[in-house]
Amino acid sequence: MGRVFEKRKHKMFARFDRMAKAFSRLGKEIAIAVKQSGPLPENNPRLRAAMQTAKGVNMPKHLIQNAIDRSGSKEGKNYDEIVYEGYGPYGVAILCETATDNINRTVANIRTIFNRGDGTLGKTGSLDFIFSRKGVFKIKDTGIDPEELEFDLIDSGLEELFTDPEEKTIIIYSALTAYDTMQKALESKGFDLVSSELERIPTSYTEGLTEAQENEIFELVEKFEQDDDIQKVYHNMR
Repeated sequence: MGRVFEKRKHKMFARFDRMAKAFSRLGKEIAIAVKQSGPLPENNPRLRAAMQTAKGVNMPKHLIQNAIDRSGSKEGKNYDEIVYEGYGPYGVAILCETATDNINRTVANIRTIFNRGDGTLGKTGSLDFIFSRKGVFKIKDTGIDPEELEFDLIDSGLEELFTDPEEKTIIIYSALTAYDTMQKALESKGFDLVSSELERIPTSYTEGLTEAQENEIFELVEKFEQDDDIQKVYHNMR
């Protein structure tokens, strides 16, 4: 069973590593939400969203509660949310959202990853014309009629709606300014929210890369994702 077991063990530990990183990042998001608006989910839309997403990735309830409790205590860390923008090889735009308790460490790490990946770190706001911030919500598809749902959510700021048959979810996009309105609308209608987040959607894309070039970009993005200070990474490669 040797080789088969080793392969399974490798996949198992890789999955555990991804879960640990996801839990750590969600813990930071919960901490920031609590610092901003308090520990009560009913009064804190950002905290509710973070808890919904945590539940969607099977983060244990005690870890969610621990993150809330620590954030409200004197021992809780203060995180700065900073966006870093730049370009990877072949003109691919890359944007990193961070939550850090040490800005100098974070910017040094990000600059190093860009440099080693033949990229360049740019100025804040330099990619505003490439990425548009949207509210992205996922609800469980329990046989919902997409057309009826679309009509039902137009007044709440709906921009686009898609179904994902594989995950059995419906993905809903709203304008940034309608994020809170859409979240409240979905909650009030009793939908089973899998996640609700603000994401950056490319408005233009870099196209025509070879498979080898695409893999080079994927490897660079993965290096960013491995950094503990980085919450999310976006790129505009088609």
